[in-house]
Amino acid sequence: MTSPAAVPEEPVRLPAEIAAWFAARGWKPRAHQLGMLAAGDAGEHALLVADTGAGKTLAGFLPTLAAFTPSRLAGDRVPEGLHTLYISPLKALAHDVQRNLLTPIEEMGLPIRVETRSGDTPSDRKARQRARPPHVLLTTPESLSLLLTYPEAETLFATLRRVVIDEVHAFATGKRGDLLALALGRLQALAPGLQRAALSATLADPDAYRGWLAPWGDIDGVALVEGEAGASAEVSILLPREERIPWSGHAATWAIPQLIEQIAAHRTTLVFTNTRFLAEYIFQALWNANEDTLPIGIHHGSLSKEARRKVEGAMARGELRALVCTASLDLGIDWGDIDLVVQMGAPKGSSRLLQRIGRANHRLDCPSEALLVPGNRFEFLEAFAACEAVDAGQRDGEGFRPGGLDVLAQHVMGRACAGPFTEAGLLDEVRSTSAYAHIDAGGLARVLEFVATGGYALRSYDRFRRIVRERDGSWRLTHPEHAARHRLNAGIIVDSEMLEVRFRNGRSLGRVEEAFGASLEPGDTFRFAGLDLEVESLKDLDLVVRAARRSATIPSYMGQRMPISTHLAGRVRAMLADRAGWARFPDDVREWLEVQDWRSHLPGPGRLLVESFPHQDLHYTAFYTFEGWNANQSLGMLITRRMEERGLSPLGFVATDYTLIVWGLKPVEEPASLLSPDILTHEFVEWVQHSYLLRRAFREVAVISGLVERQQPGKRKSGRQVTFSTDLIYDVLCKYEPDHLLIEAAWADARARLTDVARVADVLERAGREVDHVRLDRISPLAVPALSMIGRESLPSGAADEDLLHEAESLAAMAMRVDPLPDEGD
Repeated sequence: MTSPAAVPEEPVRLPAEIAAWFAARGWKPRAHQLGMLAAGDAGEHALLVADTGAGKTLAGFLPTLAAFTPSRLAGDRVPEGLHTLYISPLKALAHDVQRNLLTPIEEMGLPIRVETRSGDTPSDRKARQRARPPHVLLTTPESLSLLLTYPEAETLFATLRRVVIDEVHAFATGKRGDLLALALGRLQALAPGLQRAALSATLADPDAYRGWLAPWGDIDGVALVEGEAGASAEVSILLPREERIPWSGHAATWAIPQLIEQIAAHRTTLVFTNTRFLAEYIFQALWNANEDTLPIGIHHGSLSKEARRKVEGAMARGELRALVCTASLDLGIDWGDIDLVVQMGAPKGSSRLLQRIGRANHRLDCPSEALLVPGNRFEFLEAFAACEAVDAGQRDGEGFRPGGLDVLAQHVMGRACAGPFTEAGLLDEVRSTSAYAHIDAGGLARVLEFVATGGYALRSYDRFRRIVRERDGSWRLTHPEHAARHRLNAGIIVDSEMLEVRFRNGRSLGRVEEAFGASLEPGDTFRFAGLDLEVESLKDLDLVVRAARRSATIPSYMGQRMPISTHLAGRVRAMLADRAGWARFPDDVREWLEVQDWRSHLPGPGRLLVESFPHQDLHYTAFYTFEGWNANQSLGMLITRRMEERGLSPLGFVATDYTLIVWGLKPVEEPASLLSPDILTHEFVEWVQHSYLLRRAFREVAVISGLVERQQPGKRKSGRQVTFSTDLIYDVLCKYEPDHLLIEAAWADARARLTDVARVADVLERAGREVDHVRLDRISPLAVPALSMIGRESLPSGAADEDLLHEAESLAAMAMRVDPLPDEGD
């Protein structure tokens, strides 16, 4: 096997044509490029981990280019049929790779035809590609899965020799990765000699990805090829010139004048934000301060395809001085003129930050320059921790989990569309993937029964009868029209919907994201549009409310939030405990921590800090979890339920990435008792079942599995129509078949993605070891950022920042006093 980060022991015989091409450009092939060629020559699968700008894409394609050189062909005919599949998480990236790949092919005069295939490809070209495929096809996981549903797939892929998966970290751990893993299992059965290659710049655990890539989990069959280290990134934190780092807020609008100066001083600047709303907000703020009318653009996923293409074209031509963007450009197109990357707010993870930093220069030997702009003091600590992680070369990322049953059901239907199949053959392909290695014959039979009938409670409806078992044991479609309907609806990405918040009389108050609305149940109270509201019902996409008789308990939020990674959170906790290291911080941050240390405690590694204090005649309890907003929001829902049961009269809670604060009429004397592990079996189950979380998860798995169709010939169902259909089916299954396959799949999603229950469990585990409970006479410095958010959570990041700053300064004046508060009579 190719040894990591090393030139192969035996010299790689680089074809003369490729060697001459490198020499003509004044280049030498890098060690990892030769390593990928060596792995290909040895018949091995390979995982390449190399920095952005290291020529990963060329390395991935090098074995393909070599196979078509005259010196390797040695007079033989050019291979016919599809030779190499390139899988990209983004359609735009596939088109960009096509442009970059055509240059060496044309300059070397190689007889290779390269084409792309995605949802935007014209139908006549798709049909021609199935009949007369190119040598190299660039596509996405969804398009590959659809291609495998055609009867000619067996012939089409019989000639396949290689699969190259780019930016594998972007989707392997999610449902798109499940879909691709199943497709790889099928491809390996059609082309047993198939070699797999995967590419990434940011992997925390390469061996886990080798296991994912390997057929049958044979990690030793996957060569790990590591690229040489590039120039160290130049990452710094932008600090206010005159003012202090704000106590609260996320938008970092204090930095706008300094950002304009940075944009003017550089050729092209990418300004990353963590949400679409913040991208719009920062873009507008930059324009308002842009006295020299520098050309500045914006790019995010909510813009139309035409608008995104227009901006991408302007960037490629060098017409923009700055581009404000979101994760839509994390897997950036190769724009070599970018010489500065700015991260607005906290980076949330070292791998994400490295990916974004890599957009600058996009060359291995040139240092990338990046600026981190913290919105508040906790974000400064997070930015500092991220800088240290980048310097140390440490990565983070999501771990792998068992494959989704809804995705497996979609794959089973796709197999039937391609032609009859046997249960044993399908089981072999499915179990060859690491995501579904746990599936046994009984598990697959259950999925087949679902695809065949919809399940016990739905079997009397003909529309759910999609496949049938023949007398010889093989499975086939019940009617050919099911194939067309499947191809129209197959896919993994289910759009998030917005909920209309309205009174029963129809008056609308605005919209909230479904992720928030789904966490509520009738009787819950939340604050929105300046009003305290009580939930009456959630029907279709309407959140029906009435005026609450008491103050709102649950905070509402606008905008999806990226949670801080576990790795980065651990670094921040370690920094707080390292008092000697505080000398590296600005004076105001150091003073903040010193007063906190004097008046209370600091969160220690492996321990949970909890503070209790009175404020405005109420009792507050702050839990410093550092487990991310989603986990803290879920924990807040659970703890307030438990407090209600115990007569503690909770009135509300507020969650940030770092802190959960709950308040009520009575003090919490024993916080550890609120965090016993059975909260995940009692309150958690009750919350998920009685809220709309499970309905929301069910809608997604019902669409992915094919039980409910979004699209019909000539028209597409609205989100409201899809929700109406899935809600009806959900109610039937809960009543008559509560152990249905899709109810199980919905529960898995609710645990893993909607509530981040694994990180909630981490808090409980720490609480079980040691809780540092500190009783204070007033708010602590560490609680100021979260407490100042109360009542302002429903406003989008940025819009509330001025109010937050005023509120935070008032709270900080109280928190930063080192002398006791005077008695009221003094």
